[in-house]
Amino acid sequence: CSAPRPAQAISGSTVPTAHHWLGPHRDARLSPRTGVVPFMALLLLQRRPVAGRVLLVTGPGCPGHGLCRSNVQEQTRRQVALLNATAQDLFSLYLKCQGEPFSSETDKLCNPGGVFFPAFRVNRTSERKEVMVAMYKLFAFLNASLGNITRDQEELNPTAKELLDRLHNTTKTTRGLISNLTCLLCKNYNVFQVDVSYGESSKGKSAFKKKQQGCQVLRKYVQVIAQAARILLPHLSPP
Repeated sequence: CSAPRPAQAISGSTVPTAHHWLGPHRDARLSPRTGVVPFMALLLLQRRPVAGRVLLVTGPGCPGHGLCRSNVQEQTRRQVALLNATAQDLFSLYLKCQGEPFSSETDKLCNPGGVFFPAFRVNRTSERKEVMVAMYKLFAFLNASLGNITRDQEELNPTAKELLDRLHNTTKTTRGLISNLTCLLCKNYNVFQVDVSYGESSKGKSAFKKKQQGCQVLRKYVQVIAQAARILLPHLSPP
C-alpha cells in the first residue's frame, strides 16, 4: 500500500526524547492510577500506556526560558496545522494496508465510540493556559498511541513502507509539538508537572484486534485533531 505526498515531520525545541516507560507498572493492561510525574520527564516517549487522572502543579521548577526557541509559538501553530491536514490521509492509508474486512466494513470495525481519549472540555473562550494544558494531555496521549500503532504495524505490515514512514513522521511531529507545548507552559505559566492519561496497550492481542484498535484510535484522532486545531490555532495566531 502507498500514499502520495507523505507528511514531513516538524520537530520541536531542543529537548531530548527517548523511548522510556515511566512508572512501576509493566502489564500490557493497566488499571487506573494517580500520581504526579515531573513535567520534563513526560517528554520521554512512552510506549506502554497507562490510565490516570490529571493533576497540575505550578512552582519554581521550570528549567528556564532557554528551553524555547524564539519561534516556538509559530512552530507550534504549524505543527498543529500539519497534523490536522494529514490526519485523514493517514487514516485512509492505514485502512488500505489492513485489507479486508477493514476496507469494506470501516464504520462497523473502526467505530471509535469505545476508545478511551483524554477528556477535552476546552473551547475557544477557555483561558489560554487551560487550552495549552488540555492540548498537552491530548498530544501526550496521541504520542503514546501512535507509538503503539507503529510497533504493531512494524510487526503486521513490515513491508508497508509508506504507512510506516507516515506513522514515524506523524509521531515525530507530535513529539516536537509536546516539546513546544512544554516550553510554552513553562515560560508563560510556570507549569512544570502534569499527570497525563494513556489508553490501553495492544500488546498480547490478536493480529485482528491490533488492527482494529489502531483503526479505532486513528479514526478518533481524525475527529479530535480537527477540534484541537479549531480551538488552539486562534490562541497561537500573531496578535
